[in-house]
Amino acid sequence: MTDEALGFATVVAAVSLGASGIVLVRTRSRTAGALLVVGAAGVLVSVALFFAGTGDAAAVVLAASLGLAIAMALLAYPRADVRHAVDYCAWVVVVAAGLIETARAFDPATTMTLGAVTAVTVIGHAWWMAETGDEQDRGAVLWLALGAGTSGLLLAVMGMALGAVGVFLGILLLSAVGPAMVVGVRRPGLADVRSLVVEIVVFAVVALTYVSAFVGVLGCVALVGWSEPSEAGYAFLGAALALGFHPLRVMLRGLIDEVLFGIRPDPLAAATAVADRVGDDPVLALRAIREALVLPYASIVADGEELATSGTQVTDTRRFPLSLGDDSMGEVVVGLRPGDLTLSPGDAQVLQIVAPLLAQTLRARALSEELKESRGTAIAAIEEERRRLRRDLHDGLGPTLSGIALTADAARNTIGSDPARADELLRGLRADAVAAVGDIRRLVYAMRPPALDELGLVPALRQQVVAARTADGRPMQVSVDAPELPQLSAAVEVAAYRIATEAVTNSARHSGTDRATVRIERHGDLLVVTVHDEGAAPGEWVPGVGLSSMRERAAEVGGTLEVATDGHGSFVTARLPLS
Repeated sequence: MTDEALGFATVVAAVSLGASGIVLVRTRSRTAGALLVVGAAGVLVSVALFFAGTGDAAAVVLAASLGLAIAMALLAYPRADVRHAVDYCAWVVVVAAGLIETARAFDPATTMTLGAVTAVTVIGHAWWMAETGDEQDRGAVLWLALGAGTSGLLLAVMGMALGAVGVFLGILLLSAVGPAMVVGVRRPGLADVRSLVVEIVVFAVVALTYVSAFVGVLGCVALVGWSEPSEAGYAFLGAALALGFHPLRVMLRGLIDEVLFGIRPDPLAAATAVADRVGDDPVLALRAIREALVLPYASIVADGEELATSGTQVTDTRRFPLSLGDDSMGEVVVGLRPGDLTLSPGDAQVLQIVAPLLAQTLRARALSEELKESRGTAIAAIEEERRRLRRDLHDGLGPTLSGIALTADAARNTIGSDPARADELLRGLRADAVAAVGDIRRLVYAMRPPALDELGLVPALRQQVVAARTADGRPMQVSVDAPELPQLSAAVEVAAYRIATEAVTNSARHSGTDRATVRIERHGDLLVVTVHDEGAAPGEWVPGVGLSSMRERAAEVGGTLEVATDGHGSFVTARLPLS
């Protein structure tokens, strides 16, 4: 291999580093980019001086100083600030080694020793940043490790195996370092770099093991004095070793992944463990997810509010939706393990499996809260009804009955001496008794209209709406349409009756029409009451006490009420659960 070919490969690698440095100058790694540009430009000048034959010594010194520039660029990637004592020590070692190496550029032993120190320092600093940095730092460092590590490894292997040709190809491969640095800063999520790093390391270890075994077998053959194998013998030996290539690669993949990035759980076992422990408590479910997947943090978020959490919050997280059919119940947020850029496909599958279980837990919790709220509303309504009855009995019926008792006593005392006065008192007593009976009927009607028990829902409605009148005194023409209805509970029956009569009353007062339709029918587990009129209220329609009363009636039995208007009139629709 000629010097010209090696020079060409060096120029290609320098141009790639320089171009990548120009791109990095416009990112957060501007210091590393500037150092790459300086280093690449110096390499080009050094190559030019070498081939010009005028300044071999200057070329050697320049190359040594530019090696320092490139080492500093790698040390400043992806950030150049000194945040920790480790950063400070690394910079001191690299700069000192580079200056000494430049000063003694003609001493091969010194150059090799200090070059090794620089390389080890840069690698150690990168490893430390990958372990302690944030997600952006880890991603950038892993991409740098992928580009520089792969290129350096292939350069060493091909240099030993192919000689000058291997060195030429290896130098060309160094062109990938700059683009890898750019991808690490600008597009770290372009690919699962963790898996790529593991695959490269696994392949290198397996290849080294394969070559070592091959050379070892041949060495043993020569040691015992056997004759050198024939070509067929070499072929069979290579085939025999190749049989173990794939099994060794599979075995080492998990081991190296664990060594580099920590223990990874088996996805199927993790999913089974989580599914067995997901219950009504979302905190226990999150704890099960963390323990099964070895995650530092997990939480459930709905509508921007954190409902449950487990573990210590971290900066780098991933989110998975919690859905039941078309309904979104929120998201599960999980923190990444140190050194991870993303969740592995296996971990993601586990979370996708358990997400419906978590969503069901949230749905059950929401229904429980709704049940508590509904029960509280019902209790409040019952207490309010009791208060109203007590007030009516105490303020209305109580004084009336007391007056009846006193009047009866007065009539009995005067019946012998003053019959006319006694007769007058008895007439007043009868009027008070009639008023008391009216009060009792009113109270009874307020609790449950007697017509419902005497006639049933539909006939009672028809009887009640006959008395409806419009604002100008016209009788309302109301049709009540109710196909075959199921057996209704007392609460649903009263709610349907009250809502329908109140809606008809509202139509009579405000719609401006004397026609309305009431339709009651069953839709699945719901009783649907619809009141429709063809009128339109003058001016802007404002909900009042009647609408609030109807909504409360529907809510008391767990139902809903909707009011709508369109070009064909107004609609009041109540949906009441039958169960």
